[in-house]
Amino acid sequence: MKTPKRLEPLLEDGVIDEVMRQLMSGKEATVYVVRCGEETRCAKVYKEANKRSFRQSVVYTEGRKVKSSRQARAMAKGSKYGKQAQEEAWQSAEVDALYRLAAAGVSVPTPYQFYEGVLIMDLVTDAQGNAAPRLNDVVFTAEQARQHHQSLLKEVVRMLCAGIVHGDLSEFNILLSSDGPIIIDLPQAVDAAGNNHAMSMLERDVGNLADFFGQFAPELLITQYGKEIWALYAKGALTPETVLTGQFKQDSKPVDLKSVVRVIDAVREDEAKKQMRLAEAKAALPKPKRF
Repeated sequence: MKTPKRLEPLLEDGVIDEVMRQLMSGKEATVYVVRCGEETRCAKVYKEANKRSFRQSVVYTEGRKVKSSRQARAMAKGSKYGKQAQEEAWQSAEVDALYRLAAAGVSVPTPYQFYEGVLIMDLVTDAQGNAAPRLNDVVFTAEQARQHHQSLLKEVVRMLCAGIVHGDLSEFNILLSSDGPIIIDLPQAVDAAGNNHAMSMLERDVGNLADFFGQFAPELLITQYGKEIWALYAKGALTPETVLTGQFKQDSKPVDLKSVVRVIDAVREDEAKKQMRLAEAKAALPKPKRF
C-alpha cells in the first residue's frame, strides 16, 4: 500500500520497515499494521484536532500536568504554540497511561515507542493470529458474558489502583484477544486523584460494561459495581485483590444540620478572636518617629 505521509519519517529513520495495511480508522486516530524487523506491530497515527470527532475537553484534561509553566500559560491563552503544546499533551497522555498501566499489570497493548506523533505498540491478535475483534463484534453466551465482565472489572480496579480512570471505556475500545479482553484507546484517560470528574467517569465506564454484557446476562444490569469500587477507593480500601459484590448501600443517615452550624460558628468565632489579637498586637507596636 502507499505509505501514509505521517509514517514516512518512521520508515526513513528505521523505526518501522514496512507499512502492510490499514487496520482501522476511529474518531481520534488511524491504526496501521506495520513490520518492525521480524515483528508485526501496529502504528497509531493521531488525527489532527480539526479532523477528530472526539474533542479535547476540560473534563478530561483537568488535573493533567504539563512540562512547564510557559506551556500552561500558552495553552490557557490558546496561542499557536499553546495549541501545539495541547495537542502534544493529548497524544502523549495515552503513551504515559499505557506505560503506567502495563507496569501495573493491566491488560493493555505493550507500547514500544512514541515517535513523531506515532505510537508503536503490540498488534493484539485472536487465537488464529488475526487482528482481534472488538467486543461489539462478538456474540457471547451468558456464562462467557459473566466471565468477561468479571475479568474487565478486575482490570478497571487495577487501573484505579494505578491512579487512572479510562474515561471512555465501552465495548468499542476493548479487543478480545486469544488471552482475553485487552483495553485500548486511552488518550482521554484521567488522573483519579486529580480530576473532579473521575468518580462519574469510573461509574460510567463500569456502567457501560454492565449494559453491554447485560444483553447476554441480564442480571448484570442491576449490579452497582461502579459505586462499590469508587467507595472502596475513596476509603483507601481498594486493592487489585479486593473481592467485589456488585452491591452498594448508600449512606442514608440524615445530616445533622445543627452540628454543622455549630462547627461553622466555632470556626468563625476562632477567626474573629484571631483577627482581634492581630489588631491588638499591631496597636501595641511602637509608632515610627517622624524626623
